[in-house]
Amino acid sequence: MGTQRLRDIGYYERQLRQRGFTVVAGVDEAGRGALAGPLVAAAVVLPEDFDLDGLEDSKLLTPLRRQKIYARILELAPALAVCRAMPRRIDRAGLHRTNLSLLKGALRRLPVAPEFVLADGFPLRGLRLPCLGVRKGDVITASVAAASVVAKVTRDRIMVRYHRRFPEYGFDTNKGYGTRRHWAALDRYGPTPIHRRSFKGVGSG
Repeated sequence: MGTQRLRDIGYYERQLRQRGFTVVAGVDEAGRGALAGPLVAAAVVLPEDFDLDGLEDSKLLTPLRRQKIYARILELAPALAVCRAMPRRIDRAGLHRTNLSLLKGALRRLPVAPEFVLADGFPLRGLRLPCLGVRKGDVITASVAAASVVAKVTRDRIMVRYHRRFPEYGFDTNKGYGTRRHWAALDRYGPTPIHRRSFKGVGSG
């Protein structure tokens, strides 16, 4: 069954539409494991006739391919929304709680009310509508993969802008993740205002 899903990324949405759910939203986030920068969540509703060719988890796409799919999603998706949380909020509330709050916030911001939600990995509890958590949903589920692309492209652009303020850390290439250059810059210069000081090894510089 897993192989079938990989061949047919639109399986879940099609099955839900056959059951009468016409507005299916996928949600995902980008930046969970980064040492710096925001956590970004996106919710996307794809049209039934969306061309799924090349759509998959944003981390598996080249930057150019990701940008092209992102532009296509923005042009054709009947509804999408993005939420972000800066490091101070993550440090204060915790990563997992912030992540859940952002995913729900992105759903609330959709201009069209979804009838069913597909989430990456685990269902979102407390929603007033049905939700299914799909393991590796950002790889095998179209709307979750689309949300993954939107969240990552949005976050990557934010980190490129931060690179102009903090060029020593290489945010234009590492996007805030813990590369060797990034850790070396932390050791030399200490954390910036956009670092997550609650993460191990970051707060101490």
